[in-house]
Amino acid sequence: MATPKPKQLRVVAIGGGTGLSTLLRGLKRYVAAPQGTNPVVHPAYKHLPCLIRDLTAIVTVTDDGGSSGRLREDLKMLPPGDVRNCMVALSEDEHLLSRLFQYRFEQGDLGGHSFGNIFVAALSAITGDFAQAVQMSSQILATRGHIFPSTTANATLIARMDDDSLVHGETNISASKRSISELMLEPADAGPLPETLEAIASADLITLGPGSLYTSLITNLLVRGIPEALASSNATRVYICNLMTQANESLGLTASQHIEKILDHAGAKIFDYALINTSPILPATVTQYARFGQTPIEPDLERIRSLGVEPITGNFVHEGEVLRHSYDFVAETVLNLAQRVPTSLS
Repeated sequence: MATPKPKQLRVVAIGGGTGLSTLLRGLKRYVAAPQGTNPVVHPAYKHLPCLIRDLTAIVTVTDDGGSSGRLREDLKMLPPGDVRNCMVALSEDEHLLSRLFQYRFEQGDLGGHSFGNIFVAALSAITGDFAQAVQMSSQILATRGHIFPSTTANATLIARMDDDSLVHGETNISASKRSISELMLEPADAGPLPETLEAIASADLITLGPGSLYTSLITNLLVRGIPEALASSNATRVYICNLMTQANESLGLTASQHIEKILDHAGAKIFDYALINTSPILPATVTQYARFGQTPIEPDLERIRSLGVEPITGNFVHEGEVLRHSYDFVAETVLNLAQRVPTSLS
């Protein structure tokens, strides 16, 4: 009997920061062509099957620090930094135009700003629409996916800490020495783009993570309508757990506790699987991260199963100057999961 031809998937990746852009670098290799163009396989990926027919990134936009924070304050626009990183990750050629988008000025009034942030800011002013500016920028970079901000509302993060105090703003939250008990969004009714909900509704595979537990992942789930859309989706839904705990966000939390925090904020079961690294991390790397109190996340697999989530274990580590997920193996793993016949894990 002939082997069934793999299904071409609609994929939605949710997150922010370096975690999401790292994952997108792996997923884009399976996309046939830049969005809106005739199907063309990139020479570097010609050995890989075209498993993705449509790739969408949903990106957090609550950053209020650095270049993004300055533009947000000065121009009253959404912060472009995480979106810019995703555009570069999905671009057809990361070594040309993308280098320009990542170029950061060092002197004068532009010191600290990246060219990509300023470019998106200019397009936002011209179009009067941040989401449209992102789409236009993506076309220029010939990205192999769509990119949507999780909300177009000028939203601010508010964290209730373990001493019941409230901290306003992502930068202040990240700088706090207290543990986060609850994350909130102001305004509380900030909504998503219609295209975001449409992408989730039609998806075959949805990923959440990797990324900072609260400020890259949970923040997306505070946008009105997104957790409900995820809960009702028939897609294969996968949480990609971080490799290490993170200062000011998740110190001391096991893998199952990461999942519990996410589900508590979502108010519903929003994924079926969790990718959990079970491979040892080099002692020198562990020592490096231990200076900040960070440790490898404990893979408490039975506790994860008790939450109705099936752990997928393996070696998902890439050790370079900084610790990252091996994006090629993570992408291959989640795509293989989505090719399976769906089964209920609840």
